[in-house]
Amino acid sequence: MSAEPFLPTPSTAPRFGVWLIGARGSVATTAIAGCAAVAAGLHPATGMVTETAPFTSCGLPSLSSLVFGGHDTLDCPLPKRAEHLAAGGVLPHGLPSAVHAELVAADREIRPGGPLPGAPAPTQEALIDAFASDIRDFVRRQDLAGAVVVNVASTEPAPTDDSLPPSSLYAAAALRAGCPYVNFTPSTGLHHPALAALAESSGLPYAGRDGKTGQTLLRSVLGPMFLQRALAVRAWSGTNLLGGGDGAALADPAAAAAKNAGKERVLVDTLGAAPEGEVHIDDVPALGDWKTAWDHIAFDGFLGARMVLQTTWQGCDSALAAPLVLDLARLAVRAHEKGLSGPLGELGFYFKDPVGEGPSSLAEQYAELRGFAGRLRDDGGVGDDASGAAERGTGR
Repeated sequence: MSAEPFLPTPSTAPRFGVWLIGARGSVATTAIAGCAAVAAGLHPATGMVTETAPFTSCGLPSLSSLVFGGHDTLDCPLPKRAEHLAAGGVLPHGLPSAVHAELVAADREIRPGGPLPGAPAPTQEALIDAFASDIRDFVRRQDLAGAVVVNVASTEPAPTDDSLPPSSLYAAAALRAGCPYVNFTPSTGLHHPALAALAESSGLPYAGRDGKTGQTLLRSVLGPMFLQRALAVRAWSGTNLLGGGDGAALADPAAAAAKNAGKERVLVDTLGAAPEGEVHIDDVPALGDWKTAWDHIAFDGFLGARMVLQTTWQGCDSALAAPLVLDLARLAVRAHEKGLSGPLGELGFYFKDPVGEGPSSLAEQYAELRGFAGRLRDDGGVGDDASGAAERGTGR
């Protein structure tokens, strides 16, 4: 299977598609509205790493060149969803009205997802074919130079048999449509063994999984700190309180287990072993899109002195995730344009459970990302201050 090349439209500047799985959810809506607001100069690009100095000469597609569409099983129109988010303080007051035209345009490009519970079940092959056809039609209809597929849907439980879960059906469809794929969720996606050969033969870049936005972001900084200062971590426990769609999805113990696997991996990779303790996730509907994450870290100092560090992270998951989704879409598009394929391990900076090989410390991951930025430049990153870091990554 060969990847479909990016073919810019001769008469106009190229535009690129961002096909979102879970396109009417909070993260997707925030990303679409936020992209329009930043592109129009209504708000600064706070939280977007690709808008900082090391990435300005990488040839990334501009925010104004991005065109949105996607799959979802929900039918709430994006403008209405944006109004709900503004009422909850996730989006600034007045922003849904300011970017109404962009939200309507994106909503027109959302197609029904599936499989739907209780509906007659098409075969897996038929679903993959239908999803891939939706993506290809989007690219043709909008006259796009190419597209990237990004999964931002709610977390699904890990599969218990050989069948492909929905996230893997969408991932297979992305590759079949010739698109790079990014899994921002803990769901299986391309990690399913049945898709390994397809991913390898596709000639396409892919990245994931499970966006690192809050509690685990902090863990990837604190874990190396304890190790480097030779402080012995005895136990590391945590609690997440959240509402919204994620809270409801993670009330399922199987979905919560899939989510927690990435959080635990960061501690194992940064500390060298798993400390005692667990992460508990509680659904609190009243919190809406806001989340509180608390960690309790018990550690030993010199002469066995017992100490404790406690952290509390209170934030809006959608506002933390949306700029990362835009970063990843731009980086994946550019990687495809540069002819890179396979797992993009250098994008581990963004994920709890990244594909490919790479470090787990946030500082080291950022160095890898800087090196990757150098590789994306048209001059190949010659003279970039972190270009050597990219050579240790994957995605070549």
